[in-house]
Amino acid sequence: MWSQRQGRLRPLRCGVEELRRRRREQEAALRKARREQQLVSKRLLRDETSEEAEEACVAVILGEAEIQQFLRLAQRGPEEKEREQALVSLRRGLQHPETQQTFIRLEGSIRTLVGLLTSNQALLQLGAARCLHELSHSEQSAVAEACLPATSYLLTYLSGHSADFIELCLYTLGNLIVESEAVRRQLLPQGIVPALAACIQSPHLTVLEALGYALAQLLQAKEAPEKIIPSVLGSTLPQHMLQLLQPGPKLSLGVAVEFAWCLHYIICSQVNNALLITHGALSTLGLLLLDLAGAVQRTEDAGLELLACPVLRCLSNLLTEAAVEAGGVHPQLQDERVVAALFILLDFFLQKQPSLLPEGLWLLNNLTANSPSFCTSLLSLDLTEPLLQLLSVSNVVSGLVLTVLCNVAEKGPAYCQRLWPGPLLPSLLDTLAFSDTVVVGQSLELLQLLFLYQPGVGFWPWSPTPLF
Repeated sequence: MWSQRQGRLRPLRCGVEELRRRRREQEAALRKARREQQLVSKRLLRDETSEEAEEACVAVILGEAEIQQFLRLAQRGPEEKEREQALVSLRRGLQHPETQQTFIRLEGSIRTLVGLLTSNQALLQLGAARCLHELSHSEQSAVAEACLPATSYLLTYLSGHSADFIELCLYTLGNLIVESEAVRRQLLPQGIVPALAACIQSPHLTVLEALGYALAQLLQAKEAPEKIIPSVLGSTLPQHMLQLLQPGPKLSLGVAVEFAWCLHYIICSQVNNALLITHGALSTLGLLLLDLAGAVQRTEDAGLELLACPVLRCLSNLLTEAAVEAGGVHPQLQDERVVAALFILLDFFLQKQPSLLPEGLWLLNNLTANSPSFCTSLLSLDLTEPLLQLLSVSNVVSGLVLTVLCNVAEKGPAYCQRLWPGPLLPSLLDTLAFSDTVVVGQSLELLQLLFLYQPGVGFWPWSPTPLF
């Protein structure tokens, strides 16, 4: 057994460059996996007041006759109140998938709904828009495609004056976008990107949050890198998105979460990340990271992790850009407070959201990979021991912790000398007993680097256990 382990240590002759190459190959695979993770979902926006008023009513599945009756009443009812109530009843029926299927099969139904949407009576417009919203929430792409005749009007109404109506149109468009490529093909030439760019200047937080949702749905489309993201980058959206992510009293958590995910999807596409860096993305995200670290120390508010996740991913992926890697630490991110803030967040994740630990550690890995200054910060702030305490969390976390420590060790003898004292060696020996071969391999690589740069280091002081 001992001779086998010695054999595994012999690749020491390959040196630091070979170890670095192998680690970079592993990191590239991990980066790819993180880029491909997306959050496709739909949102259902319902008016709480009307929901409470209708609480006593039971929504029923509607047949063709009932649907036709409600549409006739909505069009030609003798009183406005009766017309509005017909749309309310239709909307409630459209909450059922069976009613949705019946509705789109019924000839002229969508045309009638679009006619009501474009009427000059605001409450009828709103009722028709809510019916379309229920249809947009369907999981059937055929239902989304049936709503195609309404999309140009929904876009037009984004330039209206009612914040509630604009919000409803945005959520409806977001739901339709994610369900059908045919919808996206129609919306792009209709000018959805300029329409969204105009909306981002709204003073209403509800509109901005809905806009972030719709834009995120658009950016996740499979054709986004070729057909959508170049248009988004060519608009004013990126600058405004970064402004909405600026920390300060005006920062809205809900809005920031939506646009942080938008930024994540743009960065993952790798269409033109240099442009985002030019616009100050690294600086903005770095400041937001500091702000988040301060916030988790001040409050127990659940929800901060929702923003932390996309912010960490954005920073991690931007740091892998060739221009940033070649130049070491980017000037927008030269601050050891980033490392301190990251460890505050790691402690928060450990207590509240352990699933986010890999996100924070991946950022720490990318910070230390090409930057001696961030490695120096980690050592000077005495953060090696808190890092080692994470080794027991999971195999994934252990692997990332060891990768970070390898990044530090490969910077040379001075760094290894700072790493060696203390609990590092006992912790490494413990990891050699792990069942995960990746973790064991990372531990052996770290030991190789330490012995390579510190050839005089041994296992002493060490007291052997008596045999008798």
